[in-house]
Amino acid sequence: MKEGTIVRPYELGARPVGLPEMLWLRRPAESIAGFFRKTFTIVGLEVRKLRHDFTELVTRAIQPALWLLVFGEVFTQVRAIPTGGIRYIDFMSPGILAQSVLFIAIFYGIAIIWERDLGIIHKMLVTPTPRTALVLGKALSAGVRALTQAIIIYLLALALGVDLNWEPLALLGVMAVVLLGAALFSVFSLIIACLVKTRERFMGIGQVLTMPLFFASNAIYPVALMPAWLQTIAHINPLTYEVDALRSLMLRGGSSAFGLGTDLGVLILGTITLVLIGGRLYPNVVQ
Repeated sequence: MKEGTIVRPYELGARPVGLPEMLWLRRPAESIAGFFRKTFTIVGLEVRKLRHDFTELVTRAIQPALWLLVFGEVFTQVRAIPTGGIRYIDFMSPGILAQSVLFIAIFYGIAIIWERDLGIIHKMLVTPTPRTALVLGKALSAGVRALTQAIIIYLLALALGVDLNWEPLALLGVMAVVLLGAALFSVFSLIIACLVKTRERFMGIGQVLTMPLFFASNAIYPVALMPAWLQTIAHINPLTYEVDALRSLMLRGGSSAFGLGTDLGVLILGTITLVLIGGRLYPNVVQ
């Protein structure tokens, strides 16, 4: 180096002079690891609440149990809905699992409003934790709650003689789809909570959205039976792809109408997009 040369060790995009190259390359990896460590810390805090909220999980299982035991059993006997050669109760079971996940996740935003009123959100926002890590942690914790519902649905389906697929990879796939579906709809719920900011408005919007999302999907009847306008809505409804993926993984010999890769791609892309939006809007909940 020539004498008198000005050294700028932190030029944009350059490696600081004298800093070991391996340490410089390690920084992005450490940042990513720190992001996920903070995310899973949020998940751990939320999961510990389940020990004090076990009765809620049991009561949430009543509605899907009624759908399977009453609606499913009746329409299995009637045989009025074409289901591609499988029993209607088998066709319906993945849809009811998706419904249960939806109902848990779509009202998850109400917890954000409660935490704001208790001052918890204010404390989280002053920490150096990235907003997207806070949102993703909330989303994954909703997925853990949904997994408990999946166990209940599996037990009911087993009692009703549903031909379930017990292969380990299929079970792992069901767990992944349940986590993704719960994460997607819980972040969607969080975004609504950030916009409306009051419990009353949130509950009203949540009740308005749940049933249209459910009935405008392939949860209890094939998309082919719908009128053309409803088919269009079903094809942009994320719940349709969640049900399709569950149907291919949960049932023995099950198949996917859209392709399992497409189903997972829609759920992953939708979750990432909503987490980024939720991270931007999350501070608005306290304003």
